[in-house]
Amino acid sequence: MRTDAGAQVCLIRPAGRRVWGLPKGGVETGETLAQTAVREVAEETGINGVVDDALGAIDYSFYSREQNSRIHKTVHYYLMHATGGDTADHDHEVSEARWVSLREALRLMTYPNEREIVRRAAAALGEALEP
Repeated sequence: MRTDAGAQVCLIRPAGRRVWGLPKGGVETGETLAQTAVREVAEETGINGVVDDALGAIDYSFYSREQNSRIHKTVHYYLMHATGGDTADHDHEVSEARWVSLREALRLMTYPNEREIVRRAAAALGEALEP
């Protein structure tokens, strides 16, 4: 979203966790990666949007106690602009969705690789992040 003060990003805090990050989720049958991004953003933030450009992907691994193994994930991120919706309409997987400036996002976000995605978005939008 763009305001007079510049671009903003909608961050989420997953339910039961103390982290702030970008929305993400799994691809459903028949979806493209961009369609997945639009759906997941709407579900997790309550915001409807349209994809403007690809921002790249993040690969990471984590240990799953439920599966007793390491899980590898690739998450594809997109620059989007909001077309409507309300952050109060996020789903049950999210405890809070919040619009913040790009600089505030870099301060709040937990994971360095997601902060890099926000930096790429800022560059694509021509937004300066350094004072």
